[in-house]
Amino acid sequence: MGPGLLLASTSAAATTDVVSHLLVASVFSGPFDWFLGVSDIVFSWLAGVTGLQFLTYPYMQRAYLSVLAIGIVGPLVGSFLVYRDLSMVGDTLAHTAFAGVAVALFLEAALSIAVPPLVGALVVATIAALLVQALVEYTGTRSDAALAMVLTGGFAVGSVLISLTDGGISVGINQYLFGSLATVSRADVGLLASMTLVVVAAVTVAYRPLLYVTFDETAARASRVHVRAVNTLLSILTAFVVVSAMRIMGVILVAALLVIPVVTTARIGRSYKQSLLYGVLAGEVAGVVGVTLAYLYGLAAGGSIVLVAIAGFVVVQLGRRFE
Repeated sequence: MGPGLLLASTSAAATTDVVSHLLVASVFSGPFDWFLGVSDIVFSWLAGVTGLQFLTYPYMQRAYLSVLAIGIVGPLVGSFLVYRDLSMVGDTLAHTAFAGVAVALFLEAALSIAVPPLVGALVVATIAALLVQALVEYTGTRSDAALAMVLTGGFAVGSVLISLTDGGISVGINQYLFGSLATVSRADVGLLASMTLVVVAAVTVAYRPLLYVTFDETAARASRVHVRAVNTLLSILTAFVVVSAMRIMGVILVAALLVIPVVTTARIGRSYKQSLLYGVLAGEVAGVVGVTLAYLYGLAAGGSIVLVAIAGFVVVQLGRRFE
């Protein structure tokens, strides 16, 4: 590929990302303007009480709101995955979502077809989730093997598409690989708030079937619970969580808040519902503390959040040892 075409590919990738943000902003940020206004008042009050002036910075407010949303939906969906030994589902869908971003950017660079990267990521991640389910149900493939195939296949698709443009679309992909809380936009907050409402509503409505299938799928089938529909719902919810959080946490780290808070609190609660609530609390603490440390010490926010979550797991385990 010549320098001119490479420059065009890079420019196209950047243009597509800008267009994507404008589209997302028009859909998601407007309806949540009131929410952002109220949160600004709350953060300003907290800054006055604590003396932490960085709480008044708009980009920090958006970062905190984002991790608070991720702290809810991550453990909420992740709990049903962890208890079914499907912890790697989040990681698999994150890598296939990366392929979806690559597909969208490649279509723009090579064929001048504008597809918002987040749309491409959501479509491909959803297809991947359903593909894993189909491999397990119709081919008898073990779930861990199916996840491994789809994960590596998704990452392979992304890498091949990057190579076809001589790396031209990698400029647009890097931000999805590693994420950035410092550049969270109003549209990103609106998207996360929307996904949080959708996920919480779906889990609330389908809580009993999800719980039944999670702990005894055979009995659920005998009780005429539509297991396939429940599995499909869980797969789609996981894809939604991964894609909505991907731009902030990055592909590499997005699966962490689906798993670590849930594992941390698995044996603390006296019931599943209590453990679920503790998991959400652990996710919130990891998010808030991680973002604060990232700001104070100039660290990568996504990595800080994951390390705080792991530290929380270690503290809980040590505490249980000395009970």
